[in-house]
Amino acid sequence: MLLSVFERFKIKDRLLLPIVQGGMGVGVSAHRLAGAVARLGAMGTIASVDLRRHHADLMAATGRSRDRALIEAVNLTALEREIVQAKALAGGHGMIAVNVMRAVSQYPDLVRKSCEAGADALVVGAGLPLDLPELTAEHPHVALIPVLSDARGIALLLKKWMRRQRLPDAIVIENPRYAAGHLGAPDSATLNDPRYAFPRVLEETLALLRELGIERERLPLIVAGGLHQHAQVRDLIGQGASAVQLGTPFAVSTEGDADAGFKRVLLDAGPDDTVTFMSAAGLPARAVRTPWLMNYLDKEAKLQGKAKAKDCTVGFDCLQQCGWRDGLAKAGQFCIDTQLAFALKGDTKRGLFFRGSEALPFGRAMRPVRELVDYMLNGVVPAPASAAA
Repeated sequence: MLLSVFERFKIKDRLLLPIVQGGMGVGVSAHRLAGAVARLGAMGTIASVDLRRHHADLMAATGRSRDRALIEAVNLTALEREIVQAKALAGGHGMIAVNVMRAVSQYPDLVRKSCEAGADALVVGAGLPLDLPELTAEHPHVALIPVLSDARGIALLLKKWMRRQRLPDAIVIENPRYAAGHLGAPDSATLNDPRYAFPRVLEETLALLRELGIERERLPLIVAGGLHQHAQVRDLIGQGASAVQLGTPFAVSTEGDADAGFKRVLLDAGPDDTVTFMSAAGLPARAVRTPWLMNYLDKEAKLQGKAKAKDCTVGFDCLQQCGWRDGLAKAGQFCIDTQLAFALKGDTKRGLFFRGSEALPFGRAMRPVRELVDYMLNGVVPAPASAAA
């Protein structure tokens, strides 16, 4: 457990440090990272997509298979394993959440399996999870945390859920201007829209809560996107946020579940080394300008011009709507699961490396989770001797 200069915030019956580790797939945030964060008294998050890639026996059974039912079944097995292992590492501290993208085809099954396997919370983005209360009705102890980007989306979701006599247990407010991976904006041209700025969203959301008669303490607001300094945490909590969420800084921590080569790509990326583009999921995304990505972007217009429906590259139709498989010309024309899986293993030539746009707390140094959390919450800068190359 770690102390903090900030008050803890409450989700369900748990008092937590005001820091949340974001879910990052494929496999970047699995049990080791999530368990390490939770053990400190914070919220660790497992990304649910294609977790079989962390389990040699499951990959042996499905690595060359195109049997969708089999691949989906082993991914549920992998998810259960990861939740159980993360909770063991946490030792009863903090919370273990599972991030499930609303845009994935296995969304309902992943939600149900997360609840059955003992997850403390579900974090759902990449689409409005209006059906989440129904999917989790048999598991009222599981905290429900949608990810949204502006006050309008928050208002829509709250009013829909309130008709079902349910409130979220927290809301993640993610600013697409700075975040990594899939971004909560309709296209790249709107990423800098003022409606996503933290001060505006917090002010409008707090006003909305008053209008709806919801006590501020009942619905914690967790801000995410581009956060990398203790001063930012202090400022945002002062503006009404209950906690902050970090993705990329946790991805490059010692306990991050990805290969060391993956972490090095993110650590070495400079201010001009990230780019936004349209993902196969039909959402804008942000990643490092690696050889594969730049080669793809050079050919993107040509690929989109001849887009047509085809069979899923990896055989399990991971997305409900896929630009590559479904021939959607405005979306990305590549298999996102394949490219993210290459990145997980540190393949710098073929991988897609999601990364936020901002600097990292410790520059190019890789440090343990505990030091990252201590710095973000308390401003404690670790000694240089503990830096890793």
